[in-house]
Amino acid sequence: MRIFKSIMATAILLISFSVSAQSSDAKFTHTQVVDASADKVWTVLRQMDDIDKYSSAIAKVEWTGDKGVGGARVCTAPEGQGFYKESIVAFDDNARTYSYALIEGVPVKGMVNSFKVIDLGYQKSMVVWTSNYEAFMKNPQMTEEQFGSFIKMSIGEMVANVAKAAK
Repeated sequence: MRIFKSIMATAILLISFSVSAQSSDAKFTHTQVVDASADKVWTVLRQMDDIDKYSSAIAKVEWTGDKGVGGARVCTAPEGQGFYKESIVAFDDNARTYSYALIEGVPVKGMVNSFKVIDLGYQKSMVVWTSNYEAFMKNPQMTEEQFGSFIKMSIGEMVANVAKAAK
């Protein structure tokens, strides 16, 4: 009976963390439980200048400014096929979260992505990544559906690779 109560309490806790950590108006949300402590996962995610290690869509990162709010990076795609300019708009080491705005290089207006690492105890954590934008800008390179598929693939790949690095 005690085991059943422990399992139920953990399930309720996970559900409440998941709901409170996600933005209800996000266009995309990716949630993944990681078999590593929140501190280990956050140590990997908070670096900000090495995301090329975790994403096949980024070949090189150039960082400017402080690590944290106001810092910026230019992420170059493989084979020089484009770039993304990003600016860190929120950062909180204690809450293990940061947000960055994509200001150039994507076919959307007002895009902001956010990470949050939640401590689940027992050397487990949860990464919640939300992505939102104001409007898709029509262009000949891709449709909004293709852009959504790219974002979902990129988010999943990055979180999986961060999880591996944190173990």
